[in-house]
Amino acid sequence: MPREEGRKVIASNRKARHDYHVLDTYEAGISLMGTEVKALRMGRASLVDGFAQIDGGEVWLEHVHIPEYVQGTWTNHTPRRKRKLLLHRAEIDKWAGKVRESGMSIVPLQLYFEGGRVKVEIALVKGKKEYDKRHALRERQDRREAERAMSLRQNR
Repeated sequence: MPREEGRKVIASNRKARHDYHVLDTYEAGISLMGTEVKALRMGRASLVDGFAQIDGGEVWLEHVHIPEYVQGTWTNHTPRRKRKLLLHRAEIDKWAGKVRESGMSIVPLQLYFEGGRVKVEIALVKGKKEYDKRHALRERQDRREAERAMSLRQNR
């Protein structure tokens, strides 16, 4: 069976970039059961409430919803179980010190297949204040209006 080429996105957490300032990102492998991979191949997952915790020198992904595989039997997985992330020790130690600081946390941004393997893009984030969110929305609206005006000007 040929290997998959490129990156096939399964799920992305678009709200994370709205709610947090992304400071640093890593690509991590994820330890999954067979029925979880089959459910992901069907393109079903949700990262909305997901976060990662460092516990005992290991990083665990929590509250990520991968629904049960429809054709699975008694070997099926539980949808919101803790899943181990596969990172190098130096990366874990680097982020462990930063997470201890107040206001920092680790959230998943994307879940995808790369070369036939499931990967998750995790980010070290700091929460945004309400006025930061409003400011970002306003900047996006202003940019869209400017692009719209420039395209109308060019089409004339």
